[in-house]
Amino acid sequence: MGPAGGFGRLGDLLDRDDDQPRVAVVLLAAGVAAAVLSPLIWLLVGAAELSAAEAVALLTSNTTGDVLVNSLALVGIVTAASVALGVPLAVLTVQTDLPFRRFWTVLAALPLVVPSYIGAFAYVSAFGPSGALPDLLTDVGLGAVVPLLPTVYGLGGTALVLTLFTYPYVFLTTRASLLSFDTTQLEAARTLNHSYPQAFRRVILPQIAPGVTAGALLVALYTLSDFGTPAIMRFDVFTRVIYVELNSFGVGRANATLLSMQLLAVTAVILALESRVSGDTAAGYGTPSSVKSVVSLGPVRWLAACLPAVVSVFTLALPVGILTMWLVRSGPGYSGGGLAFRPEFATNSVYVAVLTAAATVLFALPVAYYAGRSDSPLSKVVERATYLGYAMPGVVLGLALVFFSSRWLLDTFGPGAAQLVYQSLPLLVFAYVVRFLPQAVGSTRSSVLGVDRDLVGAARLLGEPPRGAFRRVTLPLISPGLLAGAALVFLTTMKELDTTLILHPTGFTTIVTYIWRVQEAGYYGRAALPALVLVAVSGLSMVPLLRGRDDD
Repeated sequence: MGPAGGFGRLGDLLDRDDDQPRVAVVLLAAGVAAAVLSPLIWLLVGAAELSAAEAVALLTSNTTGDVLVNSLALVGIVTAASVALGVPLAVLTVQTDLPFRRFWTVLAALPLVVPSYIGAFAYVSAFGPSGALPDLLTDVGLGAVVPLLPTVYGLGGTALVLTLFTYPYVFLTTRASLLSFDTTQLEAARTLNHSYPQAFRRVILPQIAPGVTAGALLVALYTLSDFGTPAIMRFDVFTRVIYVELNSFGVGRANATLLSMQLLAVTAVILALESRVSGDTAAGYGTPSSVKSVVSLGPVRWLAACLPAVVSVFTLALPVGILTMWLVRSGPGYSGGGLAFRPEFATNSVYVAVLTAAATVLFALPVAYYAGRSDSPLSKVVERATYLGYAMPGVVLGLALVFFSSRWLLDTFGPGAAQLVYQSLPLLVFAYVVRFLPQAVGSTRSSVLGVDRDLVGAARLLGEPPRGAFRRVTLPLISPGLLAGAALVFLTTMKELDTTLILHPTGFTTIVTYIWRVQEAGYYGRAALPALVLVAVSGLSMVPLLRGRDDD
């Protein structure tokens, strides 16, 4: 059955004479939510196989304690550093006469287009023991200085890279709060002889605090769930250790399961805080004043431009420059049997991303329609359930599906069923759908809310059956949301790392898995072209965010 047929069948279910979705739609949406929740169930089943004594021993081991401390330390450092970097940049680009504010605004947001693991790869290839900087120092006769250089690995390097490529979350949320801030309050404070720093602390900061906090929590959530950067930087946090344990023998998967439960517990705390802050964020937004209050920086306005300029050098110019350098250079980093990039790797990436986008839209449509047409508590529960996979770190999702396909299916249905599902393309696509379903649900639900039910009613009065009314009226109206969700899922799938590494079929190499393989082997030049392609693909996802933003 093709996409048109699938949408037509859904049309029979979705459209009816009243405003309430059919029972079949409710059941279909609930089934999607149950499918999204299933990985959590398999994770709990895996944890239940351990005895209480084994669980306590693993949870109280020194390794587990070190991983927890490392993860919390990394989250704390990256979050604090992102606030320290993102808030000043937002203030400079919104409330001051910074030269070329629009230009710096775009550059300050663009680091989000660079996947953090690509940034980590670029920094290691630049400053690592065999990187560009040591090679340059050796070539100019300063090889003796190389051992004195600080290491790029460990907590410091991991925190640096994650800060540089996640601070835009704080920048964008703070900027949104500042743009919505009623500037007449700032003018009133200035008339009372308050300096700008005093007015900022007493008037502006309390009102933009929810926006700052929301961005900080997004940074914390991303840092906690990121796998690629800590793995490349050789820093043991939850995600890296879970991945290592998952690929080991013996009690490795038991350790990975318990570590995953710990990671989910910490993630749940951050999500609870984020949900609470999100509910209060609207209160921090005022009605923008028609008068733009711009703080004059005076003689230091050009000096202030050094902050976004320096940040752009380290977040954009350096990674792109390093990748370009590896692309044009030749040497040992470019050879290696069996590691040449082949066009089929890009084809595989596009193929699985297209499958995922199509499947995600079909899964998202009944959920979005139910959530958009009903205010019942069940509709809210169903919609929120679809966000679980998005909040679940990719390594945890991968572990849950590995347990399902290699253990539960094996014990229940035998080796034939396990071999059919384990590391299969359908399982990988299902994992992607679980991860990225909210992206399609959100955009589609917004489109459903915009459909005028009178138009559907008119089509029915003119003799159109439910399927025809859906195809001729509803589908064209919601198609922009469907396409936007599909495009976002496609772009996100192209650069997904940890889920792909764990679940990709044997012999099915994508751009992401190729980059990972060659960077582990030290063939940096081989990874340059696909890494630049990924950066360009990621950049497309920023177009809707940056299009039409009004600064002045």
